Amino acid sequence: MNTDWLDRIAWNADGLAPAIAQEAGSGDVLMLAWMSRESLALTLASREAVYWSRSRQALWRKGETSGHVQQVQDIRLDCDGDAILLTVVQTGHTPGIACHTGRHSCFFSQLQTAPEGPTWVSVTPVLKTP
Repeated sequence: MNTDWLDRIAWNADGLAPAIAQEAGSGDVLMLAWMSRESLALTLASREAVYWSRSRQALWRKGETSGHVQQVQDIRLDCDGDAILLTVVQTGHTPGIACHTGRHSCFFSQLQTAPEGPTWVSVTPVLKTP
């Protein structure tokens, strides 16, 4: 298979690029993860999101333990070639759970101002206890 398309990506010094998973139906940003050349090629081949786990230093098939698989509908690259956008259908639970905390999205902490100063507040519920 021709892999020239992978050369368009500006991989960082670790051979990774950030990948944003966006829900196809709602447009919600679900999560940010990292992809390697291999994980992106596997994602294209399987149409299921495969990321690179920096903590485990291994490929990570989204949903391999939780069952919350991301079926990839579209793959895009930003104008600088240094960020990947996956449009996905999050499966395994309704509504879909993308976050390891059991929430729909990993972006559940909102910065709010208070008299004592800014603070992070969880603004979305846990849908399923992890």
